[in-house]
Amino acid sequence: MRTVVEIFTGLGGLALGLERAGFTHLALVEWGKDACQTVRENYPDWPLYEGDVRDFSYEAIPKDVDLLAGGPPCQPFSLGGKHRGREDRRNMFPEVFRAQRELRPKAILIENVYGLTRPAFRPYFEYILLQLRFPFITLEPHEEWEEHKERLLEYAERIDDDKRGDDYDVTFRVINAADYGVPQIRKRVFIVGFRKDLGLRWSWELVAPSHLKEALEHAQWVDGSYWREHFLPLPTRCMPDKAVGEQRLQRWRTVRDALHGLPEPVDGAEYPGIANHVGIPGARVYPGHTGNMLDKPAKTVKAGDHGCPGGEHVLVKDDGSYRYLTVRECARLQGFPDTLRFTCSRTEAMRQLGNAVPIPVAEIFGAAISRVLGGEVVVNERPTATQVEFAWYPSRLAQMVSR
Repeated sequence: MRTVVEIFTGLGGLALGLERAGFTHLALVEWGKDACQTVRENYPDWPLYEGDVRDFSYEAIPKDVDLLAGGPPCQPFSLGGKHRGREDRRNMFPEVFRAQRELRPKAILIENVYGLTRPAFRPYFEYILLQLRFPFITLEPHEEWEEHKERLLEYAERIDDDKRGDDYDVTFRVINAADYGVPQIRKRVFIVGFRKDLGLRWSWELVAPSHLKEALEHAQWVDGSYWREHFLPLPTRCMPDKAVGEQRLQRWRTVRDALHGLPEPVDGAEYPGIANHVGIPGARVYPGHTGNMLDKPAKTVKAGDHGCPGGEHVLVKDDGSYRYLTVRECARLQGFPDTLRFTCSRTEAMRQLGNAVPIPVAEIFGAAISRVLGGEVVVNERPTATQVEFAWYPSRLAQMVSR
């Protein structure tokens, strides 16, 4: 049995994916009242702790936990937030470091917004990675994070022991959920780490993309299989007789794929037998607010309601008309089953969905981490700086990661 402690659980997308990958939760920590209610309504057997993670004690957690997982609040680093980063009171990465120190998990899995890697936040992102690598070299009283970062760098330069039990091998990559079969363009940064004394090595080949944009284009405009699959006529620009090579990966999934089988919603009324499938009037499209096209992956599902700047929650139909996506439809775009029910407001449900990790992505990462922990995968080479996207790092940090 693989065990996991998860903090910042939210709606439970990461938790569901990890559970499907064979992990058993020893504890899930979430402070949001409505999110906790959603979890209790749908997954009453989960060991959920409702409260501030800063007040949570890890003393009762059995030792030798396999995995520490979580998605710290992303608003400090999100393009949709106030961009205050480390200065934002919602920056909860220090709680990740505390959990890591107290649990000493075999592995860590952290998800966050792509904005964390933006130039403005890169210095602090480097600091986050260093803290995850050396969690027991802690910030001293009255020490600024920049000073602490310099101490961590100096320590990293002088250590020689490759299997120090207190240290971790840590790497990251920005991934697009669409490349993993999620019908949504959703770029997020994933951080993976393993305790050094275990002698394990992670390879990003374990979570290599399985779906491809070009394969979708091939299915739509070359062999026409996409349209036949949906019982639609072939577009005039489709060339089904064109000779092409074998498609190596599966095609991207689209909004039409995700909504297959769902009836058209009725404004102001829940569709009989389908929870949270309620039509909302008043949708608009205009330049810069164009909505989602049926035959492409959706735009990123965000933690907003009606007013997302790119029309992320608006659907453009085949006849050119448009409407808002329902909560049920957005849940499908994130990979949640139709059995998931929300008893909160639409606004709160959309907030929870926008903050969630797509279940298929979480399952893929969980399964890969489990394989490494089980010794099924042997990776003899460390990933290079280029492979883990350290090209923009200061030379000192890049050299330490690649050596």
